[in-house]
Amino acid sequence: MRDSIKRIRTLAGRNVKEILRDPLSLIFMMGLPLFMEVLFFFIFHKLTAQFEIRYLAPGIAVFAQAFTTLFAGLLIALDRGTSFLTRLYVSKARSYEFIFGYTLSLLPVALVQSALFFLVGGLLDPSFWSVRFLWGILLCGVTSLLFIGLGILFGAMCSEKSVGGVSSAVIAGQSILSGMWFPTEGLGDGFLTALRVLPFKNATMLIQNAVNGYGDFVADMLCPLLIVLAYTAAAFALAIVVFQNKMKRA
Repeated sequence: MRDSIKRIRTLAGRNVKEILRDPLSLIFMMGLPLFMEVLFFFIFHKLTAQFEIRYLAPGIAVFAQAFTTLFAGLLIALDRGTSFLTRLYVSKARSYEFIFGYTLSLLPVALVQSALFFLVGGLLDPSFWSVRFLWGILLCGVTSLLFIGLGILFGAMCSEKSVGGVSSAVIAGQSILSGMWFPTEGLGDGFLTALRVLPFKNATMLIQNAVNGYGDFVADMLCPLLIVLAYTAAAFALAIVVFQNKMKRA
């Protein structure tokens, strides 16, 4: 166990250095959603409640996490392209150690993202400040694991050239299917059912309800949390299986 933890820490430290070597990607991951948060707030917050900071900041925080899927996928695909992972496959490292190593290096990025969007939201609208503010940031760590897991899975499965397109589908899904840009009450029953089953709206609703309060704990918090956790567990389980197959072929 001690050797396993040491290998995970070593791989995570190496991944942090790789992430910091590409500051432009970090700036894009944080800068673009932050720009959207400020812009949409000033343009639309007086027109519709959808863009009040109490809804917009949590929505942007989860939307920005979707970019982590692309970031994680590219990081792993690049490692595969340079044969870095191939060399590690022949070591004593196990598949879950690779997964945890990448996850531990990416999770702080997602948490810093979320804290940044919440802090800026509080500056734009001081009424946003509350104890629930911190609770929302902590839950962002849970939702970010979903997108990190998907990124690790895509990076293990896809090449450097194709991982961008596959990951972009997750970004588009979070943008379109989360309900952050438009109210979903008037949509058809079939579309609403799909939104309830998929993780995108559930992740956004979980953070929004954590920040703004909720009426029914089971419907507003527990169910969205369980759905997000189910997709997260599936993503990580598949990623472990893929890594195991890659290691056997190495």
